[in-house]
Amino acid sequence: MSKGQLTNTIRRLRFDSGEMTQQQLADKVGVTRQTIIATEQGRYAPSLPLAIKIALAFGKQVEEVFQLE
Repeated sequence: MSKGQLTNTIRRLRFDSGEMTQQQLADKVGVTRQTIIATEQGRYAPSLPLAIKIALAFGKQVEEVFQLE
């Protein structure tokens, strides 16, 4: 199995959610803004619990927010 790149739609979802800021999302899921920035940019792969929290913050399933390409 080849290693894939984890991509996400966090930025688009933030703007679709009334232009939620990175800080607002961070506060909602209990992490730092820097963690949200790194995750959004694909520099950090979140733990499964964090991925679930992020998805729930947008009312989405994990696979709607994160994709393995």
